[in-house]
Amino acid sequence: MRIIKTKAKSIYTKSGIPGVGWVINQYVGCQFGCKYCYAKFICKWKPYGEWGTWVEVKTNASELARKRVYGEVFMSSISDPYQPVEKELKLTRRTLEMMNKRNKLSILTKSPLVVRDIDLFKLFNEIEVGLTINSFEGKEKQLIEPFTPSQKLRIDALKTLREEGVKNYAFISPIIPGITDVEEIIRETRGFADSYFFEVLNLKAAGREFRELLRENFPESYEVMVDEDKFWRFVKELIELIKRLNVRTEGIEVHRKGWEFIEVK
Repeated sequence: MRIIKTKAKSIYTKSGIPGVGWVINQYVGCQFGCKYCYAKFICKWKPYGEWGTWVEVKTNASELARKRVYGEVFMSSISDPYQPVEKELKLTRRTLEMMNKRNKLSILTKSPLVVRDIDLFKLFNEIEVGLTINSFEGKEKQLIEPFTPSQKLRIDALKTLREEGVKNYAFISPIIPGITDVEEIIRETRGFADSYFFEVLNLKAAGREFRELLRENFPESYEVMVDEDKFWRFVKELIELIKRLNVRTEGIEVHRKGWEFIEVK
């Protein structure tokens, strides 16, 4: 794993995410290297090698985090704030220490390391911390995201956050037909997840290599994703499932010809 230490001019970027004012990236790149990761596009401007083989560390991130910004802040969009390097560097922790605690902050990670910073989360006026859960185990995990923590560890972290009084959410993503068991995830987490966000796989943003991986190893899943009728039938069934399970959610993110948010009422 190549670690590139840099000094940044800013770590806050205006957000294109609906309802979010800013994104904050103290790292660029991710050791988890998930095959479908939408952030791979950053490699066009960061010629360090293949996605998942390098991490850029903004060593002055905590100083820059002092800047006053207004509106909701999301951490992070082109990295995981609690990827393995964070255990030693503690850059995310130092950044959190310096941030304006009056801003609403939303954190998303795949790592149980997030529970280390519960003491800091409690200092924010408004905060929510999410764990990405997708039920990938065995063959699916080895092919799609081999370097991520297990589903059990992520679910345990979600539960710990709730027990410690930190608002949490389960981000069920990517939802891939025939692979992601949405009903099982909800069954395992509904006792302690405050809310749920759902995202169907963005096949285009996942890239050509992932599309080939899906086509070769999971042809039935691939067929649903590329066939318009089958795809929207799958989305309709997903909506009906979520309604039947009656969980708190704002809706489902769907990426087709563009970004679409489908409310579930």
